[in-house]
Amino acid sequence: MNILLTTLYFLADEAPVKEGPAPSPIFQFLPIIAIVIFFYFIMFRPQQKERARREKALGELKKNDRVVTIGGIIGTIANISEKEQEVTLKIDDNSRIKMRRSAIQGLYQEENKESTS
Repeated sequence: MNILLTTLYFLADEAPVKEGPAPSPIFQFLPIIAIVIFFYFIMFRPQQKERARREKALGELKKNDRVVTIGGIIGTIANISEKEQEVTLKIDDNSRIKMRRSAIQGLYQEENKESTS
């Protein structure tokens, strides 16, 4: 234990190393700026594109379009209100649901599965 303390004392007693000039603040913040740019292009930009695509698709909805809601309900648009904020969805022959346009996920596209039987 005594040898360890002696060694640490001699190491701490050495002359301090000369430091060079401090780096520019731009170089210090460069990694943070790079991370922000990376997150913008990886996370935020694709989300903005998807939101714009969805808003465009919702704006182009018309009567008799087959749609799916965010809750998974599939139906056909029976009526669009004058303010275009509410949509009446025909689920079955006798079932209709009135909902907000923003509750529609998008147009319904059936998945065609080929059976190999």
